[in-house]
Amino acid sequence: MREFGYQRAHDINGAVSLLAADPDARYLGGGTNLVDLMKTGVERPALLVDVRELPLDRVEPTADGGLRIGATVTNSDLAVHPEVRRNYPALTQALLAGASGQLRNMATVGGNLLQRTRCGYFTDLSQPCNKRAPGTGCPAVTGEHHNHAVLGASDHCVAVHPSDMGVALTAFDAVVSYESAEGPGEVPLSDFYLPVGDTPHRETALPAGALITHVTLPAAPVAARSRYRKVRERASYAFAIGSVAAALTVEDGRVREARLALGAVASRPWRARAAEAVLVGAPADGATFAAAADAELAAARPLPHNGYKVTLMRNLVVSVLTELAGEDAR
Repeated sequence: MREFGYQRAHDINGAVSLLAADPDARYLGGGTNLVDLMKTGVERPALLVDVRELPLDRVEPTADGGLRIGATVTNSDLAVHPEVRRNYPALTQALLAGASGQLRNMATVGGNLLQRTRCGYFTDLSQPCNKRAPGTGCPAVTGEHHNHAVLGASDHCVAVHPSDMGVALTAFDAVVSYESAEGPGEVPLSDFYLPVGDTPHRETALPAGALITHVTLPAAPVAARSRYRKVRERASYAFAIGSVAAALTVEDGRVREARLALGAVASRPWRARAAEAVLVGAPADGATFAAAADAELAAARPLPHNGYKVTLMRNLVVSVLTELAGEDAR
């Protein structure tokens, strides 16, 4: 591990100034991903700026009935917050499915969104990787890729984003607020992660050195009846091979409103807008749910060893939507 400095930030502007002064500095929240990457040499910061004591650890209601979530709120605290459990149950389920209690107690909201891929080639310094070392290639395309992307990938990178929380936040139109040297800004989570293209090392739309301060969930009555379902290769805590965050409102047997996002299928949490377009106004039945899944997955481009994900995600979408429709009918 490279020798590094450590400094605790006491205010937001001070933290941003430290990053602006040193391009090799990194913000430190819970460290559950960054520290691991430092140990393997993937991340080599010269300075860690600890942001855990900044006043960003609260979950507060917004004027429109949504929630404003501070970037240093822990995953554990967010999962059990009564307003999250009541109004966004899929978010609670995603957080609880994401990691063990020990990790949730340390991991922060901002850090969760910024975690790096768990692709084995990315974390192995002996291997080429366009995300870690631009221009070196993506060996996963012809190598080990059974858990890699089937949507939105390119020949330059087929890694997936590992966040469970991000999938639920994407389904409910979350907005990320940040502070940078140029001032404050915000970006919808649906635009937060950049398309892979030929620059997979450029992962987010955040300006250089920007600090995530809050994530805002707008009011969404449909989210009160929502579900997060995660499929993994073992029953203990593991990264998803496919996941779905869904919410559904049914009236007179037809879908009035639908939210759907997919996880572990792309380099970012994937908002399934093609599927939503099929759902709204259609009968709330298995045929509609299958048609919606097929519409979204029509763009899938699986590799030789991950084609199973297309079938898995189709079945998962249909199953979750069927359960939600059944609850709405009661």
